[in-house]
Amino acid sequence: MIGGFSTPKKDHAIKISAGQPVKTGQILVRGLSQYKAGKNVKGAGTLFALCSGKIFFTRKKTPHGKFRTFINILPAEKPAK
Repeated sequence: MIGGFSTPKKDHAIKISAGQPVKTGQILVRGLSQYKAGKNVKGAGTLFALCSGKIFFTRKKTPHGKFRTFINILPAEKPAK
């Protein structure tokens, strides 16, 4: 463990929970492959928000029989003028 190279990374996790508000560009998940990008979310290793709104999760079955969890954002309504 010379120089700290053997220390495992601790920042790989889900950063936000369901129902919480998010802002545009906010990081949602970093370094976890079991979460996939859904609506208004983009990224491969690091998923981030494309718009402001609330988080919700959906589970879908792939053609290969595996279940995947998708992270989606319900856009916030713009205030009427």
